[in-house]
Amino acid sequence: MSGGKKRNFGQAFNHRVPVDPEKTWKILEDAIDEIYNQNVSSLSYADLHRNAYNMVLHNFGDKLYSGVASSITSHLKEIADSMEIVQGPMFLEKLIYKWTEHNKAVQLIRDILMYMERTYVKYTHKPSVHELGLNLWRDNVIYSEKIQTRLRDKFLELVHRERGGDVINRGLMRSLTKMLMDLCPSVYQENFEKPFLVESADFYRVESQQFIEHFDCGEYLKKAEKRLNEEIERVSNYLDVKTEAKIAIVVEKEMIESHVKRLVHMENSGLVSMIMDDDKHEDLSRMYTLFGKFPNGHTIIRDVMTSHIRETGKDLVTDQERLKDPVTFVQDLLNKKDRLDKIISLAFNNDKAFQSAINSSFKYFINLNPRLPEFISLFVDDKIRNGLKTDKEGDIETVFDKVMILFGYLEEKDIFEKYYKQHLARRLLLGKTFSEDADRSFIVKLKTECGHQFTSKLEGMLTDIKTSQHTMQRFYASMSGAQLTDCPTLSVQILTSGCWPIQSSPTCNLPLEILNVCDKFKKFYLGTHMGRKLTWQTHMGTAVLGATFGNVQKELIVSTYQMCILYLFNYVNRLSFKEIEYVTKIPSSDLKRCLQSLACVMGKNVLRKDPMSKDIGDDDSFYFNDKFTSKMYRVKIGTAVSEKESEQEKQETRLRVEEDRRHQIDSAIVRVMKSRRVLDYNGIVTEVTNLLQSRFLPNPIVIKKRIESLIEREFLERDKTDMRFYRYLA
Repeated sequence: MSGGKKRNFGQAFNHRVPVDPEKTWKILEDAIDEIYNQNVSSLSYADLHRNAYNMVLHNFGDKLYSGVASSITSHLKEIADSMEIVQGPMFLEKLIYKWTEHNKAVQLIRDILMYMERTYVKYTHKPSVHELGLNLWRDNVIYSEKIQTRLRDKFLELVHRERGGDVINRGLMRSLTKMLMDLCPSVYQENFEKPFLVESADFYRVESQQFIEHFDCGEYLKKAEKRLNEEIERVSNYLDVKTEAKIAIVVEKEMIESHVKRLVHMENSGLVSMIMDDDKHEDLSRMYTLFGKFPNGHTIIRDVMTSHIRETGKDLVTDQERLKDPVTFVQDLLNKKDRLDKIISLAFNNDKAFQSAINSSFKYFINLNPRLPEFISLFVDDKIRNGLKTDKEGDIETVFDKVMILFGYLEEKDIFEKYYKQHLARRLLLGKTFSEDADRSFIVKLKTECGHQFTSKLEGMLTDIKTSQHTMQRFYASMSGAQLTDCPTLSVQILTSGCWPIQSSPTCNLPLEILNVCDKFKKFYLGTHMGRKLTWQTHMGTAVLGATFGNVQKELIVSTYQMCILYLFNYVNRLSFKEIEYVTKIPSSDLKRCLQSLACVMGKNVLRKDPMSKDIGDDDSFYFNDKFTSKMYRVKIGTAVSEKESEQEKQETRLRVEEDRRHQIDSAIVRVMKSRRVLDYNGIVTEVTNLLQSRFLPNPIVIKKRIESLIEREFLERDKTDMRFYRYLA
């Protein structure tokens, strides 16, 4: 039974209904006409599908396919002709309407020809009905002479109107883009995108020229950014996504890249003006972002900024007027660095290349002035002396961190060490440190930056002060009550000579009362510390004196030298400069400064001088001012001494530094040669520089001289076979 059913099915399937191709095609052609005429209610899709099926089955697929193409083409030409009479804004809307109806018609035709799609089209590799409909619309409508130019012009016209501020039908524009992209991306590119990019370049070329003539740099960049964002928004609303990168390049080229030099150097509003104005971070950020969109954009900003920083920095460090106040000068440097760091953070996205440019610029101009190490040390000295008056405890650490950045730029860190040691010594001996923790904190930062060797003596100075306090407690504990009666209170700081920057100075003649208690302390100290030697540094001490002016009691805070001078007036009424110098043995230059403070400073003049003048002469005479008055019970009388060194002192400091450097270079050469045994001159210079650059940059000429010195002292010798090399002698 099953076999019989199989035979009957086979006979039915193989049965071919006779087909008249002309008549059958006429039925299908009429159906296509009805579909395009939107009169489909009377059509029988089952019959139409059967007719198409039979034509393919009877090998009339070619006739069917070509007939469909011809029929669709005929209708599309009619559509193209009808579009010619459509004028104004209705043109694009009518075109999209016809496109939509065409797609519907093709879909219906495709349903009728489904069998042809699965068989004939598949095996002949012809375009599907859908593809055929797209291609025919492209060739007969879009590429029609009557439509192609109008379509492009209308499309561009709407874009131009939108750029001018008009509101356009974005939905229509989106439909047009989709139509072109559905036909083929190349159709969109050739018929719209390329003309769009060319027209956009022309538009922005003209507009940018108008803008740059009428607006400053900041306003111009705002308008450029706005235009760029508008184009990106336009793409997202109704253009192909791939157009975004292309139109962005056009806007960036015409509005930014073409005017980059003029924008950067624009007078009163360019990059330099923005950097100098604290309120231009937004404009700088905009410039950074926009310039970063083309090659070398950031490099141009960086080069101009670097040039400006170096130029203004050079002016700053060579401005003699500003150099008169070292503390304010260094604060100006820190403010300049803070302002630039803020720009990097807020405007330049913490760009490391820009930060590196700032660092190299500061390193360049800071080392143009050889006094910067001294000035930075004076700044730290001022902050540690007056920190609580001007900075909160937490803020002083921030100041130290900023100072360490400046310190890192110094090439001659060893000179800073010399000055810092002097200033630290003065603070510790005069008790001018507002917080011992502040001193220790800064030394820790120096140690982190330069190593233990750099700060070992500084740490030793702090240790000496602590040790001295304990020593004085033991000294007074060892004395009986009778020994302390009518004895001046003595406070001695025992300083390790190798740690402190102590210059040999003749000891002045101390008053007898002071000398007696000093001798007692010396006996106590040497009795408990065998093999040590004490040398009094009277030029570094201070004293508190009780004084009577008429019937008024005062306390005077003075230096040891000033104390010795004032003691003389307990016994005589008037003394000449020469007499004071002879009795006290105070060096002439120091004596003049002390007398100037005692006699010439208004409100502190406990002495009078003849003749009255600001300067001290060898023939001047002095007498006690019993009419001296002050609102303060305790009057502090300073010494007329400059914060900065005199020329002679600068020369002495430089000579000491050069001497230390020679020893350090010798040590470095020996260390290198002991390790390498044999090395040429260039190799020695390279390795010695690497060893010493954390303290200073050694001069190759000096290294050469030190090599010769080491040869003379038989630490090194020239290689006998190759004179370019040096050999270490064990």
